[in-house]
Amino acid sequence: MPAAKPAPKPNFIYCLNLSTIKGHKLGFVKELEVASKAGFRSVEIWMDSLQAFLDGGGKLAEARRLLDGLGLKVENAIGFAQWIVDDDAARRKGVEQLKREMEMLSEIGCRRTAAPPSGATQNPGLDLKRAAERYRAILELGEQTGVTPQLEMWGFSQNLSRLSEVLYVAVESGHPSARLLLDVYHLYRGGSGLDSLPLVGKAAIEVFHVNDYPANTPSATITDADRVFTGDGVAPLQRILQTIQNPERPVVLSLEVFNKGYYAQDALTVAQNGLAKMKSATRNL
Repeated sequence: MPAAKPAPKPNFIYCLNLSTIKGHKLGFVKELEVASKAGFRSVEIWMDSLQAFLDGGGKLAEARRLLDGLGLKVENAIGFAQWIVDDDAARRKGVEQLKREMEMLSEIGCRRTAAPPSGATQNPGLDLKRAAERYRAILELGEQTGVTPQLEMWGFSQNLSRLSEVLYVAVESGHPSARLLLDVYHLYRGGSGLDSLPLVGKAAIEVFHVNDYPANTPSATITDADRVFTGDGVAPLQRILQTIQNPERPVVLSLEVFNKGYYAQDALTVAQNGLAKMKSATRNL
């Protein structure tokens, strides 16, 4: 008999960014339990939730056992260390914070963390060449800790709001581990044209935030809270997902919404609906 054909590699890994149920105020442990029960095998955690767990007497080893028991992998973490700011003292403090967070994440098996332009969102004019030097510095921390910072674009920010800016910083860093953390909402919010998305290249995207946005909501006024599930808005999702999918390895699609309407619903129902809609959005890819 002919040998059975190997199963095709998945194009995407479905991941729950715990922002999606963060408004339920469940706490770190219950958030993970909901994600697992809903059918997710990957999560994107928030550092403040992990820290609250530790402040309440939890241990990193305990968190690792919990994740293993629930069959969950932490694909990425969301934190807000001010590693990019011009103020030297504030930046040193931010880098120290990020290093501590990376060490914590390493202990629970997470190999990535977000690196957004925290602290540099209000005043335009950040020198992108210096930003690239600062990004390289935290990428070198990533070599030490085993946790790679993903340069995150924030569409509402006065700096690093556009694809061209984060792409420049990543390339100019000159580091082989440079990666971009992009988002359906932030691409729209910052006004980045999708014709430029293929220029990012397959290697630069390991995690991608997915969501959708409603019709008749201008990019200049849309907010985080306006995000909806994939397929429930008018974002050009198929075009985006076709562009970023990588035949060499699956891309982590992390559902990140902050919808108050969802926060008023049962958390498990929200997570289950979110997963179903992610699968629907990628069914024909």
